Amino acid sequence: MIWRQARLAIEAGRYLGWRWVFFRGRYALQQRLGLLERKTPARPWEAIPPSSWLRDPSLATAEAFARDWREHAPPFFFHPQQRMAYRSRLAAWSGGPHDPVTLAENIARGHFLYFSHTLQKVGFPPDWHKNPWTGQRFPTERHWSRVSDFGHGDIKVVWELSRFGFVYPLVRAYWRTGDERYPELFWRLVEDWRAQNPPNLGPNWKCGQETTFRVMAWIFGLYGFADAASTTPERVLMLAQMLAVSGERIAANLDYALSQQNNHGVSEGVGLWTLGLLFPQFRQAAAWRKRGRGVLERLGQELIYEDGSFVQHSVNYHRLMLHDYLWAMRLGQLHGRPLSSALSRRVAQAGRWLYALLDASTGQVPLYGQNDGALILPLSNSDYLDFRPVVQAVYVLTSGRRVLAEGPWDEALLWLFGPEALQAPLQPETQGNLQARIGGYHTLRSAQGFLFTRCATFRHRPGQADMLHVDLWWQGQNIALDAGTYSYNAPPPWHNALARTRYHNTVTVDERDQMERVGPFLWLPWLRAQVRKEVSSPRGEIQYWEGDHDGYHRLQHPTTHRRAIVQLPGEGWLVIDDLGSQAAHVYRLHWLLADYPFHGPHPQQGLRLDTPKGPYWVLIQADQPVELALTRASSEGPEGWRAPYYQTRRPALALSAVAQHTSVRFLTLFAPAPLRMHREGEAWHLRWGAHEAHLLLASQSASPLVRSVQWTHPDGSDLWEIP
Repeated sequence: MIWRQARLAIEAGRYLGWRWVFFRGRYALQQRLGLLERKTPARPWEAIPPSSWLRDPSLATAEAFARDWREHAPPFFFHPQQRMAYRSRLAAWSGGPHDPVTLAENIARGHFLYFSHTLQKVGFPPDWHKNPWTGQRFPTERHWSRVSDFGHGDIKVVWELSRFGFVYPLVRAYWRTGDERYPELFWRLVEDWRAQNPPNLGPNWKCGQETTFRVMAWIFGLYGFADAASTTPERVLMLAQMLAVSGERIAANLDYALSQQNNHGVSEGVGLWTLGLLFPQFRQAAAWRKRGRGVLERLGQELIYEDGSFVQHSVNYHRLMLHDYLWAMRLGQLHGRPLSSALSRRVAQAGRWLYALLDASTGQVPLYGQNDGALILPLSNSDYLDFRPVVQAVYVLTSGRRVLAEGPWDEALLWLFGPEALQAPLQPETQGNLQARIGGYHTLRSAQGFLFTRCATFRHRPGQADMLHVDLWWQGQNIALDAGTYSYNAPPPWHNALARTRYHNTVTVDERDQMERVGPFLWLPWLRAQVRKEVSSPRGEIQYWEGDHDGYHRLQHPTTHRRAIVQLPGEGWLVIDDLGSQAAHVYRLHWLLADYPFHGPHPQQGLRLDTPKGPYWVLIQADQPVELALTRASSEGPEGWRAPYYQTRRPALALSAVAQHTSVRFLTLFAPAPLRMHREGEAWHLRWGAHEAHLLLASQSASPLVRSVQWTHPDGSDLWEIP
């Protein structure tokens, strides 16, 4: 065990840096010795008098503090006096499962929304430390540093309600209806959480990012319910104390968040920046404001790459990061303390990156990377999978214009920027091909859809082993899709299993992952990938992309996975996977497809999906004998499942082809028309509907993998030799 840990430490130091390894080792020692408990001591709320966190002792009474706050409240996204003026505008956005009045009424009955999707009956007030799926309960009497991340089930399920994300629909419902029950619900939940979560005890104090999300929601509620009858001076002072203690908790352990080099540091910077701006009465306000600003500026430049992609290799964590910066940058504008133009440019690029992945008809994106259900600013009736609210808001923030036509997603603009944002100029952008080479994200667009793939050499630690994964979209339907994330900590076989290579649309070798999983969120060694070719035919009818990775070079008999993608006329897509070695391997190609009624698969005709937009075909061929299999919703494990929402499983179709040989070339043809494909030497003949093409492939080691494409069209035929 000791030797294995030493080896892992050396390997981690190679990729993450020795400074990271040293910090984590020192942090673990501090935890074991109880130094974190001394740094953030557990104590009852009653032991934290206003004099310990207020600059001005004359504000230590409830009446004095509340009066000062009401008379001198720093600017927020909206003002309580706007409530009646907003009502008519908000009435235009109503209905659907995410209507805030419906959600507020559910909360009153003890039904809370988990991960922006699943309604759970947990009672009112809820048990803040219990997992309603499993019944597991986290200990409440231990200091947060003594609470295990993984010892009591999925801690994220317990954290979910303590983020107070339900505050946003409560405020939105109150501003629509004026129903005084909704602010009373807010205050009763705050009071109960306070009673059940003394400072620094239990799981809900364990993470500074979770504390920040709670701070953001509490502040949104404080401003949103400022003029409600239930917002008494005593409650205002009580919440101010809770905010001050939360700021102390964030500041005390910020270095740990920064060591993660991900959204945790960004979020905790937002927490300090927010408290420093909005509560100048706090003793630490100026220090927190300065520290928070510095963190936000530095991490924005370090963690958002120049091409707009983000270090966490996840579209949902990308949205979380953008929500963080939307909140922080807008507050800075309102307070006359704008964050830098350099940061604004980086955030704008991150917004353009996300827009490039958007299916504009649905608002959905490829569900790529870890997906833990986070939606920290639920400010519209849009579904969790709809990314239009954040895309629209980032464009307004960074350019003062809208890129999407108006819709329910625009409610977020009203809350963050006011009514004038709804009149921002509408200037749509063409969604061309994405070529984010630093982050390794690529799209090819056709008239009716697009294809997404990943080809990256990692700068920061990967979350999944999924290189060269492909998502395919046609007429707003995600035909070939990412499995998502079910749970970070569930009983086998669901323990973050969908992060593995075999459940992505790529190839596994000898049932091995592309990297070895050596921890809950750590893969080693980091593979390297490169784009070998990215070109279009002279008239643009055909696009060609090719990349490879070295994840299987670590095997005793190494092999390189090379993937070529050919976008053909008539919405045809051909994906070619080339693998070769000096010894035989088991090569397994996997495609996870949407759960539509199907026919097949037939070895020569393929699999037909009967989608709502019409039939769609998938056909796999190879230059070696293969064994085809189709699995839907396996009873034995994750095969044939997808998790579009955290803690939610849905059936999918897992189509696989397995070959055992020294080398193999798989060819997968997708099209909304019947398919035929056969081989003659190095040439492959393809037919999809009325379209036909002939491809000449290169020898095993040559590049590009496809030497030429000849296709027919109404004017005759063309031959394109790929340069």
